[in-house]
Amino acid sequence: MAFDHDLQSIQEMRDAVMRAKKAQLTYLSYTQEQVDEIVRQVAQAAYAKSLELAQMAVTETGMGVVEHKKMKNEVGSMAVYESIKDEKTVGIIREDRVKKVTEIAYPFGVVAGIIPTTNPTSTAIFKTLISLKTRNAIVVSPHPRAVNCTVEALKICQEAAVKAGAPEGLIGWISKPSMAATNELMKHRDVNVILATGGGALVRAAYSSGKPAYGVGPGNVPCYIEKSANISKSVSMIVDSKSFDNGTICATEQALVVDRNIKEMVIREFKNNGAYILNADEKALVEKVITLNGHLNPAIVGQSACKIAEMAGVTVPSETRVLIAEESKVGKDVPFSIEKLSPVFPLYTAESYEEAKEVCLKLLNLGGRGHSLSLHTNDDAVAKEFGLEMPVSRLMVNTLSSIGAVGATTGLTPSLTLGCGSFGGNITGDNVTVRHLINIKRMAYGIKDVSVPKPSASASPVKKAEKETLDVEHIIDQVLKQTGSKGEVNANVIAEMVNQVIQKISN
Repeated sequence: MAFDHDLQSIQEMRDAVMRAKKAQLTYLSYTQEQVDEIVRQVAQAAYAKSLELAQMAVTETGMGVVEHKKMKNEVGSMAVYESIKDEKTVGIIREDRVKKVTEIAYPFGVVAGIIPTTNPTSTAIFKTLISLKTRNAIVVSPHPRAVNCTVEALKICQEAAVKAGAPEGLIGWISKPSMAATNELMKHRDVNVILATGGGALVRAAYSSGKPAYGVGPGNVPCYIEKSANISKSVSMIVDSKSFDNGTICATEQALVVDRNIKEMVIREFKNNGAYILNADEKALVEKVITLNGHLNPAIVGQSACKIAEMAGVTVPSETRVLIAEESKVGKDVPFSIEKLSPVFPLYTAESYEEAKEVCLKLLNLGGRGHSLSLHTNDDAVAKEFGLEMPVSRLMVNTLSSIGAVGATTGLTPSLTLGCGSFGGNITGDNVTVRHLINIKRMAYGIKDVSVPKPSASASPVKKAEKETLDVEHIIDQVLKQTGSKGEVNANVIAEMVNQVIQKISN
C-alpha cells in the first residue's frame, strides 16, 4: 500500500522527534568537557566538507556561487565554533560570591530547526552546533528544494557527533519534507523550542505554534552612501557584498540611497566595478521578471546579474556583477523596492540628509523593519544618529553588509540566524547563538537581615461582639468563684453582676 507523501513525512518527523527526545535525556548527563569535545569534532568535520557541501547546494538549488557558499559553510562551522567554544553551558555557569547567587544552565530539550533554501548547508551546520553545545537535541526540516544537501550536512554532523561519543538520534531530520510535517513538527508536544529561518509565513507559523521560537523576518536592507564616504572603497565593498552568493543572504544590501552631490561619482565607480546601469526601457523589462502576480519571482533568487538580464531580454556585458536602475518610488507595487535576494539594485537620489533618512525608513517599513541597515560614511555623528533613529537590530558601517551582519567582517557574533527584535515582531534582535538555547536557574542565599515587625493590638482588633462576650463571661466567672463550692449565690452579688453586664452592653 502506497502512503501519501505528507503522511510519510509526518511519520518520519514523529520518529525523529521520538529518537531525539530519548537521546537528549541521555545527553543531559554529559559533562561540559564531553559536550565541548563533541562540538569540536562536529565543527571540524563540517568545515572539512565545506566545498563539497557548497557544490551540492548550488547543484541542487540552482542558487548562489560555490566559492561563496563554501565561505558560508566555513563561517557556520569553525567561525561559529570559535565564538562558542569557551562558553559554559553545562551545570554551574556563573557564581557571584558577593551577592551569593549561583547560575545553573539547563537545556530546552528538543529543538526544531527550519532551514531555508538560500543558505541550506551553512544554516543546518550552525543550528546543529549551537544545539549540541547547549545539550539540546535537534530535528531539522529542510527546504524541499534543498533537502539532499541539507541532509548530507546533517549526516556529516551526526557521524562526527556519534564518533565523539554522542548518543544516536541526537541529530534528526525529515528526508521527505512537507509543509504539513513542518507545521506538526513545530507543534509537537516533545519539541521545546523553534529556530525558524525562512519566509514571513513560516516565521509567523513558528510564533503561533505555542512554543518558544526564534524567527527571522525579511531583510529589505537600505544602503546609504553619505557624502563624506570614501566612494571608491565603499562602492567596491557594496558590489562585492551584493554579488556575494548572488545576494542570497538576508542581510545583503537591497537598495542604494545616495546624496545628490556625489551621485555622478557613485555611478561612475559602480560602472568601474562591474555594475550595469539600466535605461528606462531595460528597467521596465527587468521589473517584469522581478515580480510575478505582485510577489517576488523565486526564479531570480540567487541568480547572477547576467542570468537575470537574460531572463528579462536585456543584453549586458558578460562581466556584469550587479544591475542598477534609478528609482524614486517605494511600495509593494514597485518591483525594484522590495527584497529581491539577487544582485539587482534600485538607486534613490536624496536631495538632503533628512530625505535620505526618510527613504531608508520607507524601505524598512516596506519589509525590513528590525533587520539590518548598511551605512557608508566618515562622519561618526551621522553613524550615531542612524544608530539611534533607524528601526533595525544591526547597522553595518563601512563594510560588506551581507557577511558583516553574520560576523565575518565585524565584531558581531557569528550566526546564521539574525533576530529582528520588537521592530520586526521577533523575541530578540541578537545574532542568535548558544545563550539563546539555554535556560538559567538561580540559587540565591540570604545576604540581608530584615526585622519583620509584629502586629500591634490595633492592627488585629477583636470584633466588638466577641470582646463583649469575653468580658461578660469573665464577670460571670469571677462571680461564680465568689460563691464558693456550695454553689450558693448571694442576692447582692447577683445584683452587682447584672449591673456590670448591663453597663458593659450599654457601652
